[in-house]
Parts: sequence; C-alpha cells; structure tokens
Amino acid sequence: MKVMDIGEVASASGVPPSTLRYYDEIGLVPSIGRKGLRRQYGPDALLQLTLISLGKMAGFSLDEISGMFGRNGAADLPRAALHERAEALDRQVRDLAALRDMVRHVADCPAPSHLECPRFRKLVRIAGRGVSSPRSSS
Repeated sequence: MKVMDIGEVASASGVPPSTLRYYDEIGLVPSIGRKGLRRQYGPDALLQLTLISLGKMAGFSLDEISGMFGRNGAADLPRAALHERAEALDRQVRDLAALRDMVRHVADCPAPSHLECPRFRKLVRIAGRGVSSPRSSS
C-alpha cells in the first residue's frame, strides 16, 4: 500500500493542505495516521479528492458528497439525486448554449439596432426562459 504524506497529496491533487486537514476533520478524506506531525494518506485519497471535485462541480454540497461515500468510504450513491442533478445540468447546458448563441449573434449581427433584428429577439426569448422574471414589490 502506497502511503503519501499531506504534502505529496497536496502536490499531486492541487488541493491545499488546509483543505486536506479540513476534509480529514470532517471525515471526508480521513488520514490513516501520522509520521511525526505530517498526516499520512492511503492510495485512495487521490481518487476520493477527484470524486469530491467532480461532485462540487456538479453542484453537490460537501455534506451530500460525504453521504455518497457512505460508511468506511464505500460508495453509497443516491441514484435518484444523481438523475435529478443530471437533469439540472442538462437545463443549464441548454440555457448556456442559448446565451452563447445570442452573444455570438450580437457580435456578428449586421442590423443597425439589435432590437430591430428578428433573430436577436428570438434568441433573447430563448435565453430568457431560464431567467426568473423580476417580482413586483408591493
């Protein structure tokens, strides 16, 4: 079993030692011991850190990610929550694609005024579907 100290894990993962210490304290990526004052980590630490990073990118909280590791680091994946998150990511991708198309059109549109351009108006409507309408304050 390859054991790495906190500096090696930080260097290999790009995760600062302070974050590694925090993850250890909350039981997310537990150290397996110490050599002097330096925490030691097992071979799965880098995989766990990658999974944490991916989970955070997908919008999961550290508490949610911690629950996915389950007891003893074994995976306990909430498949329904993962499907919901995948659907939310699909919506976000569609909204961002519509926004990207609108920005590109604005950059290239030959119309004297964008507000006169039917294509621009259509793109604004599509991009605006994902935006909440302002609420009146009464």
